[in-house]
This record gives sequence, C-alpha cells and structure tokens, in this order.
Amino acid sequence: MNSSFSPQIQSPEPNPQPELESMPITKHLIVLRRHLFKIMALLILLFFCLLPFANKTYVALSEPLRAQLPATSTMIATDVTATFMAPFKLNFFIALMLAMPFIIYQIWSFVKPALYAKEKSLALPLLIGSISLFYAGIAFAYFVALPSILHFFISVSPETVAPMTDINSYLTFCLKLFLVFGLTFEIPIITLLLILIGVVSTQDLVEKRRYIIVGCFFVSMFITPPDAISMIMLAIPMWLLFELGLFFGKVIEKRRATT
Repeated sequence: MNSSFSPQIQSPEPNPQPELESMPITKHLIVLRRHLFKIMALLILLFFCLLPFANKTYVALSEPLRAQLPATSTMIATDVTATFMAPFKLNFFIALMLAMPFIIYQIWSFVKPALYAKEKSLALPLLIGSISLFYAGIAFAYFVALPSILHFFISVSPETVAPMTDINSYLTFCLKLFLVFGLTFEIPIITLLLILIGVVSTQDLVEKRRYIIVGCFFVSMFITPPDAISMIMLAIPMWLLFELGLFFGKVIEKRRATT
C-alpha cells in the first residue's frame, strides 16, 4: 500500500498554559506572589516619588481646617515626631489611592482565569465602576462633607476656647472620613452584585425601600462624628446611591427578560 494514502494522525497542539483545574495550590500561590510583588513595587515607587511633596500634600489636606480656624489659632504638634509622621502617613495613603487602579487590575488578572465568559464580561465593568465610585466618595468627603463638618464643630466651640487641632488627630479624622465615604459610594456596586447573583430582586428592594432609608440614617448615626450634619451628609448619599444601584438593577433584569 502506498504510504501516501495512510492516515496522518496529528498530535494536538500543546496548551501554552496549564489547565486551571490541574494547577496545584503552590502554582496558584506563585502566581499570586508575582502579582503582589508588582503591587508592592508600584507602591514603593509612588511613595518615594511623592515623598518630596509630602509637606505640601499635608498643607492641601489641612486647607479646609485652616480656612475655618480663627486668625489667632493654628494647628499644633503634640508629639516630637508628629511633624514627620503625619505627612509620612498621608504620603503612603496618597500612593495607595493612586495605585488603586493598578491594584484592581492585578486582582482582576489573578481571578480572571477562574471566571466564565459571562462573568468576565460583567466583572471588569464592576471593578472599574467600584474604583471610580471610591474616588468619587473621597472627593465628596474632601470638597463637600469635610468643610461643612469642620465649620459646624468650630462654630459651636465656646468663645473661651481657642481651637488648635493636633496634626496627627486631624489626619486620622480625615482618613477615617475618606474611608467611610469611599466605602459608602460602593453601595450601587453592592446592590448590583446582590441582584446579579440572585440574593435579592429589584421588586424585593422596592418593597423594602422604606426600611433601607431608615437603615441609611441608622448606620450613618454610628459611623460619622456625633453631629446631625455629618449624619445627614452621609445618609442622603447612601440613599441616593442605593436608588442608583436599584435603577441599574432594573435595567439588567429587563435585559435578562428580553433575552
């Protein structure tokens, strides 16, 4: 028999990457370590690049407070190391915020192989929306909430007391406020996730809207400074952001119904 008519068996092309199911846990840890090294390298780079501007950055952060202080008052440092440590801590926080998109991308790259195609199409927009809303929350806290809260506290201080805030205390107060508002602005993403995974439906959320609104004020009462202005300035955005997430949830449910 002529060998030219014999069937040719072609071996399958080797997979350039091992199957996810066959990867041992040590392989996953090696991949995770690679992503963590990239994150740490960028954080260190940003930190040292921003370090020469640390004092100017703190001056910008303290602007809302200094604008409210009387002409005879100023900020103080009650600790010898405070003049160095406060800008140092703020510098790391700024580096972390600037690196957040890259951090999110590294997390996405690590979990992406484990997702189905439909999950991949939804996960990336949600991640981008999450970091954008977090930035929006910090911006809202700095430009809107912080000046109003500081104005309230300074205006109610007794006339015989000269307000002089310690720079470390002010930094801690600001970072907590930024974190609270940054996480609060994630409510639309959380609402969408609960709808997407089937924990709740938009109809359930509509029926429980009154309880959710009361819950927004209840939660804000405990996580904000003890004044009505702080509570209102957090509770109302929480409610509006919930409504935003509910709106997009309804849009997604309508698209599911038509497909």
